[in-house]
Amino acid sequence: MTKAEDARIMRAAIALSSRGTGRTTPNPNVGCIIVKNGVTVGRGWTQPGGRPHAEACALEQAEGLTQGATAYVTLEPCFHLSPRGPRCVDLLQRAGISRVVIATLDPDPRTCGMSTRWLRDHDIAVTTGIMEAEARAAMGGFFMRQTKGRPFVTLKLGLSLDGCIAMADGSSQWITGDTARAHAHLERAMHDAILVGRGTWWADSPRLDVRLSGLETRAPRRILLSHGDAPEGWECIDDPSRIAALEGVSSLMIEGGAQTAAAFIQADLVDRLLLYRAPIIIGDGRCAIGNLGLPSLNAAHGRWYRATQRQLGADMMEVYLRAQGG
Repeated sequence: MTKAEDARIMRAAIALSSRGTGRTTPNPNVGCIIVKNGVTVGRGWTQPGGRPHAEACALEQAEGLTQGATAYVTLEPCFHLSPRGPRCVDLLQRAGISRVVIATLDPDPRTCGMSTRWLRDHDIAVTTGIMEAEARAAMGGFFMRQTKGRPFVTLKLGLSLDGCIAMADGSSQWITGDTARAHAHLERAMHDAILVGRGTWWADSPRLDVRLSGLETRAPRRILLSHGDAPEGWECIDDPSRIAALEGVSSLMIEGGAQTAAAFIQADLVDRLLLYRAPIIIGDGRCAIGNLGLPSLNAAHGRWYRATQRQLGADMMEVYLRAQGG
């Protein structure tokens, strides 16, 4: 296989991995494709709850066709023993896989680098670093938990062209159109939890559920940034830094309001901005983000870069990620 062909197949494996996004915590959402003689014979992705792993699913689908095949995996196969299932390195060897292409090494010290060495020691060819950045981005929550001990945080904003999230009286339904709102519900389904501030909870009584056909059961946990007791069906944290203590949460989406958004940005805890921008001008409305206490305009520069944008009906969806060192 050429490097270009490896990248093409790995890109498809990364796309497969997204099927598990928001459903596999504490395990990563991995994708795996098995190819023999240029033909895909097995595909798999990590299942809800983290098991079976992507490799196990792909090998099962490819049963009887794996001898001498190549496995493309978005994350280094697991090496440590677990009561929940066999090691993926053992499964690959027993299946007769002759080559394993890995997008990125596992940051978990129980596996990191050990799987690749073990596979090579057992006469299985290994190639690493194929589509690495893309694979890491697809498993952003897992990598953030492993490297920084907290969830990957997305700040979602639906706003007007002039940066308002509501009219001056608080009216905000609806700034964006049906297509953008449906996309936002898809984003909800791909997160472990959603957080709002006490003011948003009082004003809007948000359900924070997923209102898409077939995905109704994918509603994330509901988190409230507030002092005091949590309402029924909610969990409370009293400070942005407390997100690190949310067990089973590797991906967190913030949906409101302005002061909550500002608190997380000030605490340097926002990794991704998800903006739905409607082609309207409100004027004297409510600002999307509260006071950040910037010492100068220069301090606002160099923190974000636009990763992607997409037209959703009349609205524009934009994704911004942290700039290096931002």
